[in-house]
Amino acid sequence: MTRLPGLTPREVVRELDRHIVGQEAAKRAVAVALRNRVRRAALPPELRREVRPKNILMIGPTGVGKTEIARRLAQITESPFLKVEATRYTEVGYVGRDVESMVRDLVEAAIAMVRAREARRLAAEVDRWAEERLLDALLAGAAGGEGTRDRLRERLRAGGLEEQWVEIPVREPLAPQVSVFSEAGMDQLGIDLSDLFAGFPTPRRVKRMTVRGARTVLKEEALDGLLNMEEIRGEAIRAVEESGIIFIDELDKLAMSGREERYGPGVSRQGVQRDLLPLLEGTTVRTRHGNVNTEGILFIAAGAFTAAKPSDLMPELQGRLPIRVELHPLSEDHLRRILTEPEDALTTQYRALLATEGVDLVFADDAIAAMAQVAADLNRTLEDIGARRLFTVMEKVMEDLSFSAEDHAGERVVIDAAYVREKLAGLAGDVDLSRYIL
Repeated sequence: MTRLPGLTPREVVRELDRHIVGQEAAKRAVAVALRNRVRRAALPPELRREVRPKNILMIGPTGVGKTEIARRLAQITESPFLKVEATRYTEVGYVGRDVESMVRDLVEAAIAMVRAREARRLAAEVDRWAEERLLDALLAGAAGGEGTRDRLRERLRAGGLEEQWVEIPVREPLAPQVSVFSEAGMDQLGIDLSDLFAGFPTPRRVKRMTVRGARTVLKEEALDGLLNMEEIRGEAIRAVEESGIIFIDELDKLAMSGREERYGPGVSRQGVQRDLLPLLEGTTVRTRHGNVNTEGILFIAAGAFTAAKPSDLMPELQGRLPIRVELHPLSEDHLRRILTEPEDALTTQYRALLATEGVDLVFADDAIAAMAQVAADLNRTLEDIGARRLFTVMEKVMEDLSFSAEDHAGERVVIDAAYVREKLAGLAGDVDLSRYIL
């Protein structure tokens, strides 16, 4: 039996479980959508054209993991990813960003991702080239043979020359610094000013800087010389078309009731919904790096839908988001698990932060339970902002210790329930006072 490449849905869910607590239905939905991409690539070309990504609509309150699921999904699959807010866009013909600009932004993110990957592959060669140029600069005008160069190389690699001053020729940019067009306007016209000056010789100016600063400049120059930007652009566009993910948050802000529809302007609501239709269905978007077909891009939309319902969206837009997943609010038990179970849990982060100052920080089980209880109570009493409530509760608990960490260097500090209650005294019980907690 032939095994398709990539992660299976079960493996994707296991990877997501390492960072996100609960929300099994949403994890399964994105895992299946991701796997269907791999299955689609294995189909015959004539059938492949008929199979489109099944875009997803996540419905749930803020802070329950909608964005994190999409972001982690892109990370574990190394897919180009972009998060946008639906309220940023306006209908075509009005001042503001049109919805096609999200595809152009995704291409830019993909180019940066591919360039960073190539930079890691070429790191050793770039380091060697920069080292030779630094040695040339250090030996400029000085007498000495190969032995002198070798001794300098040893000192350079040991970090003993980082503050030494050298003079190196630095390239001057040719592209003009000021443009009469906005960035979005130039992008929509498909113009890249750097391409206009690509054939001109690059002037150089000698600059005096430390070895530390010169190394950065020389490595960037070496990398620019080794990279083939045309290939990088082409690979980035292929990655966007085959595995790109766009997460559209606050989609519920585009939905409106009948009264709003009759009397509201609709410029950034129903007009944006109409403009989203061809993008989600599949269209060609012109970018300054080339045309991009959106048929293979996975769109994950999300919203709380408290003031509006998914049915308030245009029927055509609802049809282009066929998979709907409801994310449940976080209970006290979820908040307790979020504090400890993920690999990058808040307690793990604070232990690592204070360990840099020599503090051995320990969170007792009852302290974690107390913080989860306070966060849950505040979510019930005030606005329910999900796991985000834990950030400020933790910061309040750790405020004094973080401020005076140097006084506890070399000590073991245990945070227990009594310490938590002391730091949060009067805060959790007074609703009006607690409103400043975000």
